[in-house]
Amino acid sequence: MSIIQVNDVYKKFKVYYDKGHTLKDRLLFWSRNKYEERSVLNGISFEVEEGKAVGLVGHNGCGKSTLLKLMTGILEPTSGSIDIKGRVSSLIELGAGFHPDMTGRENIYTNAAIFGLSKKEIDARIDDIIEFSELRDFIENPVRTYSSGMYMRLAFSVAINVEADVLLIDEILAVGDAAFQSKCFDKLMDIKAKGTTIVIVSHSLSQIEQICERSIWIDNGVIRMMGKPNDVHPEYMEFMGNKKKTAVIQDKSKESDKGESKGDDAEYMEFMGNKKKTAVIQDKSKESDKGESKGDDAEKEKEFVAEIVKAELLDSDGNTKENFRAGEEVTLKISYKANPEKIDNALIGLLFYRVDNVQCYGTNTQRERIEFKLNESGEILCHFEKLNLVEGSYWIDIAIRSCDMFAYDYKSRAVRFNVYSSVQEVGIARLEHTWTFN
Repeated sequence: MSIIQVNDVYKKFKVYYDKGHTLKDRLLFWSRNKYEERSVLNGISFEVEEGKAVGLVGHNGCGKSTLLKLMTGILEPTSGSIDIKGRVSSLIELGAGFHPDMTGRENIYTNAAIFGLSKKEIDARIDDIIEFSELRDFIENPVRTYSSGMYMRLAFSVAINVEADVLLIDEILAVGDAAFQSKCFDKLMDIKAKGTTIVIVSHSLSQIEQICERSIWIDNGVIRMMGKPNDVHPEYMEFMGNKKKTAVIQDKSKESDKGESKGDDAEYMEFMGNKKKTAVIQDKSKESDKGESKGDDAEKEKEFVAEIVKAELLDSDGNTKENFRAGEEVTLKISYKANPEKIDNALIGLLFYRVDNVQCYGTNTQRERIEFKLNESGEILCHFEKLNLVEGSYWIDIAIRSCDMFAYDYKSRAVRFNVYSSVQEVGIARLEHTWTFN
């Protein structure tokens, strides 16, 4: 049975350029009341069954939080309808309704009443709320004396103990210290197990994968994809990765056109270095065409031996990807060109490192005692049965060298990729393990 029904919901906002705030301003400066309409949601429709959990994902400004506020009743849709059965508790604006001069206990009664609880119901729950917040020693103090963490803990404790039929959550699971966050997450899982329907907005895909049976990807006010988190999240990560790559290329292009220097940007410096290198080669080519001899020039181009043409990561189906789940099967594909007559022996070297330059893994074919011959062109495949790295962003450097380590070609940052996981781990590598309890 569907407990939440969202039917063809549209939401538009009026954005004023210079709105008058007083009656005098509006009468004297009526021309300031010009505005434009912005559509935030454009025909959103979905249903949530009772006892299920759904995650809303998408980039900032796509309409996730607006949709959640419509579901709580804070906002009204421009058109369409939202039908929710039962009591609704929302963890959107934690502490909304708290008064700074009232004590923690008094604010519990006020805030719980906002969620629809009677005094009798609050009396029955207040000890659990105080106990969960871990603020018993401060509960009779005015909340203006609380730290921001204490304030949020009290507000979360009230909202989580309402025992609602539907719980709406917007990016607030990072409450308090690490121990309290873990406690909040366990409480949330316990609420779900008791049959509460949950809709959660979060940029933490691992949290959604742990809590939710279904993910809804919202992009610019429309549902782009809906289904199991394991199906939706890789597509979303791939989309965001491509979007970021496009933005970086456009920024570099603009900076290049303006001649601006970005000395602190390593990627920009690499880009400009390659551009300069290309210009030098072109200048030498022109000089050569004019009959000018540069035989003694130290920067004379080396005789071609080998070149890395392209490198990419493939999933188990052979598709090129940038985003992988931790432990997923991955293949590194290296396309090359070579002059076999100039190569007696060669090795291929790899170095994996995190974006903060922490080295994660390195190897080469010489160390692994692997012998091979390069053709004039071809592909080299390095297969990893499990990509056992923790969540994060990584680079791969690739080199073709002689056995005495002379570099025929070295590609720094040849491949960038991201790893995501449903398990919150620390460190660099994932160590496979099992638990046994006797």
